[in-house]
Amino acid sequence: MGFFSGRVSFLRFKVNGPAPRLFDDEHLDRLKDRMAGRQRIAAADGIEIGWTAGEHILDTDFQRAKNIINDTLSFELRIDTDKIPSDLLRAYYAVELKALSKNNPSGFPSARQKREAKEIARERLEQEAKDGRYKKRKCIPVLWDRLSNEVLFGATSLTQIDRLCGLFTQTFGLELECITAGRRAYQLAELHSRTRMVDDSAPSAFVPGITPADVAWIADETSRDFLGNEFLLWLWYYTDVQSDTISVADGSEITLMLARTLQLECPRGVTGHETISSEGPTRLPEARRAIQSGKLPRKMGLTLVRHGEQYELTLHAETLAVSSGKLPPPDENADARGKLDDRANQIRSLIETLDLLYDAFGQKRFSSDWEAELLGMQKWLKREERRAA
Repeated sequence: MGFFSGRVSFLRFKVNGPAPRLFDDEHLDRLKDRMAGRQRIAAADGIEIGWTAGEHILDTDFQRAKNIINDTLSFELRIDTDKIPSDLLRAYYAVELKALSKNNPSGFPSARQKREAKEIARERLEQEAKDGRYKKRKCIPVLWDRLSNEVLFGATSLTQIDRLCGLFTQTFGLELECITAGRRAYQLAELHSRTRMVDDSAPSAFVPGITPADVAWIADETSRDFLGNEFLLWLWYYTDVQSDTISVADGSEITLMLARTLQLECPRGVTGHETISSEGPTRLPEARRAIQSGKLPRKMGLTLVRHGEQYELTLHAETLAVSSGKLPPPDENADARGKLDDRANQIRSLIETLDLLYDAFGQKRFSSDWEAELLGMQKWLKREERRAA
């Protein structure tokens, strides 16, 4: 059910408002008021949205035991779209056109008859669609954590994000703010009184003369989401040159390995992008050549170990979204409810681990040490270039 089984993928949102004292029947009633299938009139784009309870695509039976787990509220966003089959539309059009033009002396249909046949075929399909036979339904998991007052959403599409934010506000009267790399950098900087340094930051020249002052995929000049790309490149440098273990702010250590997948792209938007799949993608010569030419990581596979617990995931640079996150297995001796509670704690632990890792980068990036660190990364890239040659 959603985040409580299998691998997890999510984008994080901060709830702009006070965290609930606890989740109760009032929250479940609000979900019921906006449940899927209740909307009588579709939106202008013909798409209906609503909440489901998560067991299956038609489940709208919201219950405390099922939807409130360890200070989280679990539910799903269902998106209903009428998708009229194009092959059937063509068939109905051909049948109607043949009937309308059968008595034409020329043997060919007129332009008026073609328009009329098309209208009749579409009306016929729209009438058939009223019973839901052409409706396509999709559910996306949502998890609202009361302890952090964050919402996790199991999709990264901008269209789906807009639907989530709109319906969440209508349901709970609270707005959501996406926690991207730039936004998270500001949040962490507030804890260390370094927000001015985040505000003044600009893309680092990892390859002098090649790295541009702007990043092609970030249109908003006020955004600091390029820090996510720098974060992934820094992890690559750190594990290659210094250590595979990073000490973080809470006194623990995170052991990490870059694995499985790597996506790189030219920040100028000129030389395109490349995706590399391998057990150790950063060790391959084509990956080294790509960053030496100025490309930046946009997605990277990570294996993280903290407090003896191992997590596998793919991290998206600008949004810090997690894809295909594999969590540690639950306690085999726990009962069914205990395993669900444990799963919620594992998700929190994964997020905490990522935040601590990103904060370790931020403490280096927004300090007087960054100039020396950047110089080291520039030399690292040059050295690798000579070695490859």
